[in-house]
Amino acid sequence: MLSITLICAGRLKERFFEDAAAEYLKRLSSLCSISVREVPEARAPGACSEGDVARALALEGQRIRRQIPKGAYVAALCVEGAPLSSEELSRRITGLKTKGVSRMAFIVGGSRGLSPGIKAAADLRLSMSPMTFPHHLARVMLLEQLYRALSIEAGSDYHK
Repeated sequence: MLSITLICAGRLKERFFEDAAAEYLKRLSSLCSISVREVPEARAPGACSEGDVARALALEGQRIRRQIPKGAYVAALCVEGAPLSSEELSRRITGLKTKGVSRMAFIVGGSRGLSPGIKAAADLRLSMSPMTFPHHLARVMLLEQLYRALSIEAGSDYHK
């Protein structure tokens, strides 16, 4: 069975995000082994320099890197990544499984995005949209898309 790890900077704070994430995690549990690992979001002062932001992202990147399961195929969510349809994501996951990939890690950065090092080291840079979304919403959207992709693969009628 495919093992998926979501690595997320920051914790969900709003109840509606927690409820939505819990629902998709429950649904996904019948299609794969799934876990969420949260790392503290690195804070940079409100009016900070580019150097402060870079240092914060580097620290966050170190925390994220430690959570990536050994041998996992890594997908980093970032706006400059590849936009995939739900069907394309499903085919990508199916293709990886066919090639023997049994572990995947999806990374959702914090409010300032992801460190350049994490993006560069990822096997796939994935974009949900050219629009900007709060990282908590991006987590829920990713969970839904993973559920949709695996449902397509399983032949479910969830994807209409």
